[in-house]
Amino acid sequence: MSDEHGTAKQLEELRQMVRDGSVDTVIVALTDMQGRLMGKRVQAEAFLNGVVDHGIHFCTYLLGTDMEMNTPDGFKLMNWETGYGDWIGRQDWATTRVLPWLEGSAIVLCDAVDDAGVEIPISPRTMLKRQVERAAGLGYTVKAGTEFEFYVTSDTYEDMAAKGYNDIERVGYYNEDYHLLQATKLEPLYRQIRNDMTAARIPIEFSKGEAAPSQHEVNIRYDEVVESADRSVLFKHGAKEIAFQNGYGLTFMAKPYAEWTGSSGHLHISLWGADGGALMFDSTSTASYGMSQTMRWFLGGMMALQRELALFIAPNINSYKRYAAATWAPVNVVWGRDNRTTGFRIVGSGSALHIENRFPGGDMNAYLAYAAEVGAGLYGIQHKIEPPAEFHGNGYAATGCDRMPRALYEAVGLLEGSKAAVEIFGQDVVDHYLNAARVERDAYDAAVHAWDRQRYLERG
Repeated sequence: MSDEHGTAKQLEELRQMVRDGSVDTVIVALTDMQGRLMGKRVQAEAFLNGVVDHGIHFCTYLLGTDMEMNTPDGFKLMNWETGYGDWIGRQDWATTRVLPWLEGSAIVLCDAVDDAGVEIPISPRTMLKRQVERAAGLGYTVKAGTEFEFYVTSDTYEDMAAKGYNDIERVGYYNEDYHLLQATKLEPLYRQIRNDMTAARIPIEFSKGEAAPSQHEVNIRYDEVVESADRSVLFKHGAKEIAFQNGYGLTFMAKPYAEWTGSSGHLHISLWGADGGALMFDSTSTASYGMSQTMRWFLGGMMALQRELALFIAPNINSYKRYAAATWAPVNVVWGRDNRTTGFRIVGSGSALHIENRFPGGDMNAYLAYAAEVGAGLYGIQHKIEPPAEFHGNGYAATGCDRMPRALYEAVGLLEGSKAAVEIFGQDVVDHYLNAARVERDAYDAAVHAWDRQRYLERG
């Protein structure tokens, strides 16, 4: 988000690009519950002549579907009785970007609003904005940065669908963590992702091989948290488009196969004051590593509510299969200094001291994950929640601590009983996402998998 002057400047720059012919298509997009970009492509002149002033209409069902775009029962805001009418996508001009990988195309992200211009509370971007407003009311600015891990496959999306998503072929064939030689084999793709994303105002700092064949990691430069979430959803969408254009598949799925290392979506979060000063470090503090009291309470809230808010951090059935011991994905809700076996890793020093949350996977919806973490951290400050003592050693072996839910059904039960979630998000928002999770859980429970036949068909 930016000031009014900056927003007007970006809109005028878009107008000029349409006039000179460098942009002929404007993509208007909002993010659905699953973290996907949904929207319309608008001919540029039509965009300037109508959409600029009035926004874009979209069906309410886009914020009430499952992964397959079905229209499940149980959503109060959108159902057959309401007639599935329209909401309006109101452009946030500060998000306007030219997309180098799509010829003549620019994109602008939207907030979902009703006819009166009021934002829809269950919209993921609005949920994060509400937490940012809460932070501002307490005198805080939240800054954040995202790391994404993903797999590149030699099978295209069409190849994988034709094979029933079985026997998926990766490009690499050995663990390429930090391996420059193995990463070089896909460097033309990774280079295009780095450079095109940076040109689209999604600044990439690093990319590197990760802990499995054909797995890679990208670090996105930190910024104000809504901007970082915008960058995250645009990055995931754009990386898939670039891979497709180059004849590859690319997936952020948390755990494609049990034997594959899971793909993470680590969140780096810090608090800053209205004067621009860092609030997580206190040179006079006697706490570990100079952690300020504000940082300790923020961390305490995140840790206290990590299980209850797991549904917003790990939204899918598959998300929970990533939580496995000794796989580089955390299991236990413990914290440590520069310790990759703990769910919360304290990194940096001085004004750069901050919290890395290692629980989200690459499949996260960044708006929901950041909203949950910011909301939990502010809850910790308001309720003065102290974190447990630092954990030293192997975090997978920790005892006497919380553990992340083992499956989606457990996360559903935890959110159902969470008074804190209602305090942070409101009952209607909690009910909406509970319904979405139950739909996903029930669909999985009703399916018969290859595992069932292998285990029971002959021997059962």
